[in-house]
Amino acid sequence: MAWKDCPLGVCSWSLRARSIPELKRLMAAVGARWVQIACGDPHHASWDEGDGMPAAAREAGLAMSGAMIGFPGEDYTSPQTIAATGGFGAPATRPGRFEVLAWALQRTWDLGLTDLTFHAGFIPERTTSDYAGFVEALGRAASMALPYGISLGLESGQETAAELHQFLSDLKCPNVRINFDPANMLLYDRDEPLAALERLFPFVRSVHLKDAWRPKERGTWGTEVPLGDGGIGLANFLSLLGRLEFAGPLMVERETGSQEERVRDISLALTRVRALVPELAEPASAGGD
Repeated sequence: MAWKDCPLGVCSWSLRARSIPELKRLMAAVGARWVQIACGDPHHASWDEGDGMPAAAREAGLAMSGAMIGFPGEDYTSPQTIAATGGFGAPATRPGRFEVLAWALQRTWDLGLTDLTFHAGFIPERTTSDYAGFVEALGRAASMALPYGISLGLESGQETAAELHQFLSDLKCPNVRINFDPANMLLYDRDEPLAALERLFPFVRSVHLKDAWRPKERGTWGTEVPLGDGGIGLANFLSLLGRLEFAGPLMVERETGSQEERVRDISLALTRVRALVPELAEPASAGGD
């Protein structure tokens, strides 16, 4: 078993932290030592430290598993709006998205990290003319990351496991892998989380621990709920990760509720995970050394 090698922590954006001191305080409040940190955005500053954020994070002693970037213009109002605006899906937005990616790669490097996750966008049907352009776009993204030694983690969920597996097989870029989010499979109503994990596992580099129920009406969002209260089957999900000998980061993500509610739910999530997998309990102090 490789549980001892799995960093267990929280996503910085889930805590709604705006500064490194606030992030460190909130990590301590939920009992998380590790964090996946949001790069911020060159157009919409999300860190009070600005360009000094990477240095501040390193000086604070944060244990960081990787970084994340979102793209300006992405609209999560509905599955349809994010399908039209997400990642590298729309050819017209790609030049600007490549600029943001270049900035995020430099920031990830400045943070001393080797993993950057983002939503690639909805994969076009393989039989359409748009598919080749999408493969080319992600191939360019992979080439941009190579000089930094950075692996790109694509958020899963908006497509079936079969579609994502086929895409990555066609892409043939060893530094493009999956950040597996079981709840997204339910929120988008696209696949079964456990079966998808088994199929995609050769490509899985990191995991977001999040839970949800499927939508009641087709074409609408499902409902995110606290980890362990939804349809992913937390105990079975962790058991499968164990059988597969997963050894990457496990980051709790919570994307609804007030900051106070998120702190409560994330703390509960970490408690539940540690109860199911005692090997993940860490005696080290939370929020960095």
